[in-house]
Parts: sequence; C-alpha cells; structure tokens
Amino acid sequence: MVYNIQGYFEVESVNEATALLAAAPHLLVIAGGTDVLIKMHHGQIEKAELLSIRKIKSLQGVVKLEDGTILIGSLTTFTQIANDPVIKENIPVLAEAALTMGGPQIRNVATIGGNICNGATSADSASTLFALDARLKLQSNQGERVVPIQEFYLGPGKVDLKPGELLTQIIISPENYRGYGGHYIKFSMRKAMDIATLGVAVICKVKQGNILEDVRIGLGVAGPTPLRCPEAEAFARGKTISPETIAEIGKLAVKATQARTSWRASKEYREHLVEELTQRALKAAIVKAGGEAIA
Repeated sequence: MVYNIQGYFEVESVNEATALLAAAPHLLVIAGGTDVLIKMHHGQIEKAELLSIRKIKSLQGVVKLEDGTILIGSLTTFTQIANDPVIKENIPVLAEAALTMGGPQIRNVATIGGNICNGATSADSASTLFALDARLKLQSNQGERVVPIQEFYLGPGKVDLKPGELLTQIIISPENYRGYGGHYIKFSMRKAMDIATLGVAVICKVKQGNILEDVRIGLGVAGPTPLRCPEAEAFARGKTISPETIAEIGKLAVKATQARTSWRASKEYREHLVEELTQRALKAAIVKAGGEAIA
C-alpha cells in the first residue's frame, strides 16, 4: 500500500511542534496514525505533509495532582489508559471504555488525543469524557487555552482546533469523579473491533443507598457529535431509585438524541438502544456507586 506523503517531520517537544505548526499550519499532525492513515488510504486526504508528535514524552501518561485533578497526556494510548493504576482506581469507567476500542494492536498505538481530535461521534473515549465534564488543554506558540470537551466537538469530524494548535492534555477535576460510580456500554453489530452503533457512559452519585444525588449520561453515535442528556439528568436528581425512575430516565435520554438512519442502524433502532442501554448502564453505575441493585 502506497500513501502519497509529500513530507514527514518528527519532533520531540511541544515547543518544537507548535513552532513548526506556526510556520507551516498545513502540516497534518499524526500520533498513532490509526485514523490519519485510514483517511489517506480512502483518498479523503491527499498529498499530506505529516508532523509526527509521537516521540514527545511529556504528552504521555497519567498524573494525579495533590488536589485530585487527573491529567491525561494526549499521546497516552488506549492500552496505557486501560492499564493505568490512577485511572483504574479513580475513573474505572474510562478504563472500561478504553478496552472497547478496536483490537489490542490498535489500542497499543491509538492515542486518546487522536481519538478526540478526529471528531468522530463514535469515538470510544468521547461519551465517557463528556459524562466526566473533561476539559482539554490546547497549546500553540501563541499560548494555551482550556476548553470544555462539550464545546470542542463542532460537528461530524469537526473540532475546535485552531491552526497551529495541539491538544496536549485531558483534565478531569476531582468533583467530576469522586464519589461517582460509572458504567460504559458499547453496542456494535459485531462483537469485536467494530465501530460503535451506540456508546453509552453513565456516571452517578448515590446517597442513603437509594437516592440519586447526581446522574450524568454521555452518548456517542446518538447525534452528529457525542452529547449529554440534560433533561434526563435534571429529572434524575434527587429521585428515589426504582424501576419506574430508571425507565423514565431512559425515555428522557432519547429526547437529547439526534439519531439518524445510516447503513449501520435505523433512527428508530438507535433510539430504542438509547432508551434500553441508558437504563442498563445506569443500573450498573448505581451498584458501583454503592446503591442498591435494581432487577
């Protein structure tokens, strides 16, 4: 297989990368390459000049700060996320989501930053990061800015990455994971290595064993971008846990969706999945948050 690569640059620091991007904004940033190379193979990208950032050590790995803030380097691979002790102990739902991504070969090279910047609504990390209110640190040679992940996704395959910018970090604040239990369900037509037909991440906080203190629902592939379910979440707060409450939350989650019919699934089928899988994920999240199991 021959790719039409016009130029290839490799950098080892963020400053080097942002300086090069400032001078040549047309450069296409490549990390693991699992998305970029597919696009090139399909002819969606032609005559690319690539800037490889995969040797930038400072963008790899997970750190927990003293105040509990968790920082995930944008070049951290899905295998690293699935196995990282900080993630497994504090945000196991993200480790679960990482394990559903592709096969082991893809997980070994695909990065969480690349997954986000690709802008696909089917990104396996996206719905969970939406539920966790993750923020993204973007750096250019003009400085840096921090953007909530919800504002970063603009449309199918479109993200708010300005020319010359690099996603360097995913930031998760302690108030967005402490005391929460979470569960992720990826539904795809095949059992393995398939793009999600729907991805559902639910995190919740339970008080007194049977009251929903907070519920957050992140959906992937239910609209042109990943999304949250504000109506369902508002309804859930303060409710006593019961099969009726959970059923109503599932129904309300569908209201947030902008599902469409595609060759993978019809709009009606996707909406049915949203209702059903939101309930399933919520039931599992309640137990993980220390609540009572609901049949």
